[in-house]
Amino acid sequence: MSKKNKQAKNHRKNEITKGIFTVLEKEQDKSFDYKAIAAKIGVTDAHERNMLIQRLVQLKETKRITEESRGHYKAIASTKSYHTGTVDITGRGNAYIVIEGMDDDVFVPFNKLKKAFHKDTVEVYIFPRRKGKKLEGEITKVVERKKMEFVGIVDMQKTFAFIRPTDFRMYTDIFVSKDKLGKANDGDKVIVEVTEWPDKADSPFGKVTEVLGKPGEHDTEIHSILAEYGLPYSFPEEVEHYADQLDTSIKPEEIAKRRDMRDTLTYTIDPKDAKDFDDALSFKVLENGNYEIGIHIADVSHYLKEGTVLDDEAYSRATSVYLVDRVVPMLPEVLSNNTCSLRPNEEKYTFSAIFELDDKAAIKSEWFGRTVINSDERFAYEEAQYIIENGNGNIPEDISIRDAAYTVQKELVDATLTLDRLAKIMRAARMQEGALSFDKVEVRFNLNEKSEPVSVYFKEGKDANKLIEEFMLLANRKVAQFIGKQKPTKPFIYRIHDNPNEDKLIALNGIVSRFGHSLDFKDKKSISASLNKLLADVKGKKEQNLVDTLAIRSMSKAIYTTNNIGHYGLAFDYYSHFTSPIRRYPDVMVHRLLQHYLDGGVSPKAEIYEEKCKHSSDMEYLASSAERDSIKYMQIKFMQDHQDQEFIGVISGVTEWGIYVEIIENKCEGMIRISDIKGDYYIFDEKEYAIHGERTKKSYQLGDEVVVMVKNTDLVKRHLDFALIGKHE
Repeated sequence: MSKKNKQAKNHRKNEITKGIFTVLEKEQDKSFDYKAIAAKIGVTDAHERNMLIQRLVQLKETKRITEESRGHYKAIASTKSYHTGTVDITGRGNAYIVIEGMDDDVFVPFNKLKKAFHKDTVEVYIFPRRKGKKLEGEITKVVERKKMEFVGIVDMQKTFAFIRPTDFRMYTDIFVSKDKLGKANDGDKVIVEVTEWPDKADSPFGKVTEVLGKPGEHDTEIHSILAEYGLPYSFPEEVEHYADQLDTSIKPEEIAKRRDMRDTLTYTIDPKDAKDFDDALSFKVLENGNYEIGIHIADVSHYLKEGTVLDDEAYSRATSVYLVDRVVPMLPEVLSNNTCSLRPNEEKYTFSAIFELDDKAAIKSEWFGRTVINSDERFAYEEAQYIIENGNGNIPEDISIRDAAYTVQKELVDATLTLDRLAKIMRAARMQEGALSFDKVEVRFNLNEKSEPVSVYFKEGKDANKLIEEFMLLANRKVAQFIGKQKPTKPFIYRIHDNPNEDKLIALNGIVSRFGHSLDFKDKKSISASLNKLLADVKGKKEQNLVDTLAIRSMSKAIYTTNNIGHYGLAFDYYSHFTSPIRRYPDVMVHRLLQHYLDGGVSPKAEIYEEKCKHSSDMEYLASSAERDSIKYMQIKFMQDHQDQEFIGVISGVTEWGIYVEIIENKCEGMIRISDIKGDYYIFDEKEYAIHGERTKKSYQLGDEVVVMVKNTDLVKRHLDFALIGKHE
C-alpha cells in the first residue's frame, strides 16, 4: 500500500472512531448496534462497515466503550465528552473552545465549526485524546450568539450584495438582498445584522442597519471601531431628554442631610485637558497635629435613579470609552461635564471617605457618607508637579493652565507638599507588602484640528499622578474593608485580581533571561519583589515596553465580583471601585450599596449583583479593546507620513507567518512577513521565539534590534507592514 493510501485509510479510520463516540455519547442512556451507528455517521459500503465493526470490538476490548448485549454498544457512563464553552476563532479560520475549569482549550478545525462565530457560546464534543496530541473536537450546536451585527464593506452585485466583514475572525461574507441594503452603495462601510443562516446556504443572510461612510475616512473608521465592539457613539433622544429635565439645583434641605465640607480647603488635580472632575481632595490640620484628609467623589447616584431610562442606559454602557480623539461617556454631558463635575467655586453633592492620618500616614479614624463641598481650585497634574518639585507655587506661564503665570496660595502649596509626603509613605508600605509597580509607557498623540496625528509622546506617571492615585487607592480599599469585614457578610462589589498564572510567569522568565533578568519563584512575596525589580531594571531600556507588555499578559485579569478574594497586584485583601462613578457603573453600585448599609438596609440578593458585575467586566473588556484599536489606528495613520524613513525597532513577537517589530522612538508596531525576507528561507522556532535562515543560519529572535521601513499601511484593516532592512548593529 502506498504511503498516500495508508494515510487516507488512517484518516478514515479516525473519522469512523470519532463518529462512534459522537453517536454513543450523544445519547448515553441508549445502546446501538453497528447498523444504527453506520446509518448515523454515513457509512454505506462494505469495506467501511467492516472497519466500523473492527473499531467497535477494539474500543470495547480497551474499555473505551461497553457492550450492553451482544452486538449492542454503549458509552461508558463516566465519559463526559460534551461541554459548553466559548469560541475563539484564530487568524486561519480554525477555533479553540475555551471551557471554564478545563486547563486545555479544545481545537476545532474550520470544517467542524457548525456556523459558530467568534465568542459564541457553543456545545462542543471532545474526541478521545490521543497520546501526545492536543484536545480536539467539533461544535455540535450554537447555544448563544455573542453578537449578530458586524462591520463590513459592501461588494455590490446586480440584484444583491455581499458584505465583507472587516474582522478577520468573521470568516464568511454576509448575503444581503437589494431590498435590505438601505442607502448603502458599493464600497461603503456598513453595519450589517445577520438575520438567518439557512441550512443549505453557504453564507448567512443579513440586512444593513447603518451606513458608516467611506473606508479610510477618519470618522468612518472611528465609528467602525466602536461598532465592531457593539459600543454606542451617541445617546438615544429619550435619554438626553431625561437628563436635560433633571433638577440639578443645590437645595438647603438636601445640604441639611449631609456633612457640610464647604469651608474646608478642597481642590482637584486632573489632566490639563480633562472635561470632568469626579474626585477632589480636602485637607485640614487638626488641633492634635494630625491631618483630616477627605476624598470626595461626585455623588452620581443622587441623580442616577434605578429604574429610569438614564440608569438603564448607564448600566448598558457600564463604562466610558476613551478613544484617541474623543470620549464616549457613560453619562450624558449635562451630568458628566456639568452637574457631577467638581468644578471650582461651585457647590457640589459628593460621596466622601474622610480619614484622620498622623504624620507617619497611619490611619487614626475613618468616616464614610454623603457630603457637600465647594472646590477652591483646579490644578493640572503639571502644576501640582511643579509645586512638588520646587516647593513653591510660582507656576510659570508654560506650565499654567490659566492665561499667564500664576501664584498658588500658600495653604494650597503646604497641603500639596504634605499630601505628597504622606502618599509616598503609603506607596512605600504597599510595595513592602508585595504590591506590583506597573508604570507601563502609554502612547499619546498630538492631534491637529482634523484629528490627524502630528506627533507621538509618552504619558509618564510622576509624583502628582501618584499622589492622586494613592489617595484614591486608600478610599477604594477602606470602603471595601468597611463593608467586607462586617458580620454577617453583606453582598458588595469588589474589584479582584487573582494570583498570576505560574506557567505564564515561567514563560516570561524564559524571555527576560535573554536580557539578563530573572524571576524568583520561592514564594508569593519573592515573585512580587522580583517582578518589581524586573520592571525597575528595564525602565528606559530598549526592551522596556516588550517586558512591560509580557509581564502584564502574565497577570490574571482584574474583574468585578461579589466574591472577594483580594487584589494580588495591589496586595490588598479588600478592594473596590468607589472613586469614578461618572465613568464606571460599578462605582455607582458601590455608592448605592454603601449608603444602603449606612442607612441600616437589609442585604440584597448577591446573585443580582453578581450578574451586574459580570456585565460590567465584559463591557470594560470591550471598551479597553476599542481603546487599543483606536491607538493602533492612529499609529498607522501617523506612519503613513513616514514611509521613506528608516526606524530602529525591537522584535516584539515571532510567529510562523511573520515577526512583529515595535519602533523604539514611537512604539508603533508592525509586521514583517517571513515570505518577504529576502536572501534565505526562514524557519519558525517556537521554543526559541525566533526564525532561522536555512542556508545563511542568520537568526531573528524576540528582543533583537532591527532596522525597518514602512512597506504598507492599511487603515481599514488596521494593519501595518514593515520591510526588513537588517539587524541594528
